[in-house]
Amino acid sequence: MEAPTYSSKQVAEMLGVSPKQIPEESRKDAYTPDDIWELRTTLDRFPARLGHRRQLFLNFKGGTGKTSLSTSYAWRLAELGYAVLLIDLDSQGHATKCLGYEGEDFEKTLLDVLVRKTPLAKVIQKSSLPNLDFVPSNLTMSTVDLALMPMAGREFKLRNALKDVEAQYDVVVFDAPPSFGLLNLNALMAANDLFVPVLADFLSFHGLKLLFETVQSLEEDLNHVLDHVFIVVNSFNATFKLAKEALEALQTHYPEFLLPTIIRQCTKFAQASSEGRPVFVADPSSKGANDIQAMIDNILPRLVAAAAAAQKKGTQQAG
Repeated sequence: MEAPTYSSKQVAEMLGVSPKQIPEESRKDAYTPDDIWELRTTLDRFPARLGHRRQLFLNFKGGTGKTSLSTSYAWRLAELGYAVLLIDLDSQGHATKCLGYEGEDFEKTLLDVLVRKTPLAKVIQKSSLPNLDFVPSNLTMSTVDLALMPMAGREFKLRNALKDVEAQYDVVVFDAPPSFGLLNLNALMAANDLFVPVLADFLSFHGLKLLFETVQSLEEDLNHVLDHVFIVVNSFNATFKLAKEALEALQTHYPEFLLPTIIRQCTKFAQASSEGRPVFVADPSSKGANDIQAMIDNILPRLVAAAAAAQKKGTQQAG
């Protein structure tokens, strides 16, 4: 995918300034991602620190739009100034495709890191945004669960692999396949935050129940407690009675986890993913883009507050 270009209005919005605050010598009709990064540095307009978050998008039920959501979310965080690493865990390579690349074009994937001990830094690829990197996936990843089976400490391989690179990123986003195996166990053990995209239908409840049982077992058996669990209702159509009833049921049974922002059904969102483009590139004014931005606006204050609390606690302990 070619690097996108942005208008001065879009650039000002990303930087949190008015268009008039952009230095006159830097003004132009269209800005590249590198132009924006240079402006961000010149104006010192970087977002509030999040610490180093590791965020997993996972649902054991397929067809929930998880990959479209995770890739557009990662893309938007990068547009807003965060350093982001997107890791594609699915052997179908859909997250890789949603960034405009073909998984088969890459020689190495996470399999090389987890099984063959290749340093993660050697597998990371650059995207068309200067602060968004990714780890590609392809069909070779389909054997990773089997390869991990006989290994000691197999559930911690991904967490350990990240240690050498995570200081470079504000956020690491994992896009996981809709299944449970050793790879997804690795992702859960590496994650601080879990995003669970669901559709507003009653089939989603079975997948949610199984996922929450798994999370509870990780707490009890492996002493791993997630900082946040966010349930995101995706592709919502308010004209369907069944969708409204399912949403009400989610609000009743999972009120502490369900995000108030809902991702509405959006044709342009689905089309963008099929074309290998994040929705913020394909149509930044679409319902899908607006709803993901609303989701980010809801989540970021929580993450910023958590990072500040963790920093304060660390300072007090050091003192």
